Amino acid sequence: MPGRLIVIAGPSGSGKSSIVRSLVERIELVYSVSATTRDPRPDEVEGVHYRFVSRSEFEAMIDAGDLLEWAEYNGDYYGTPASPVREANSDGFDVLLEIEIQGARQIRHHRPDAVMFFIVPPSMEELRARLEARGDTDRGTIEERLRIAASEMAEAPDLFDHMVVNDTLERAVDEIEGLITAPS
Repeated sequence: MPGRLIVIAGPSGSGKSSIVRSLVERIELVYSVSATTRDPRPDEVEGVHYRFVSRSEFEAMIDAGDLLEWAEYNGDYYGTPASPVREANSDGFDVLLEIEIQGARQIRHHRPDAVMFFIVPPSMEELRARLEARGDTDRGTIEERLRIAASEMAEAPDLFDHMVVNDTLERAVDEIEGLITAPS
């Protein structure tokens, strides 16, 4: 039996990465490592957090049809290499994607069977505080990310199967784990 495609998306600062890390530790999922053209953050490792590629390398992947989905977000490309996902799914493994909403639209169109979760911050004030606490983003970028977040949150109910408020990490992970592992 083929595995499922499970999508986690949400605004920058909503806690997607923390939720994904916890899910991968708790249940058997293959984490799909995305490709991106953005610079690595200090704690990020090539091939673990992302595949860091040049803009021209990414555009070659687009042209070759090597991406399951891709998006441009805040001036950088992000995308999911297709072959590792297809291989893991055909081998019966559930694959977990952490992607942007533009990519989620493509997944919904091409893989309507995907189980899609949108991570919602408890409030815009909390989202601002989380972005500021990172300490790696200037004020202008934070304002742009908040504007993008408001737009994404308005669209999400029509696109995603499940809306999960990340008020506390443990509760949000418990909710998603329960929905993933529930008998069909």
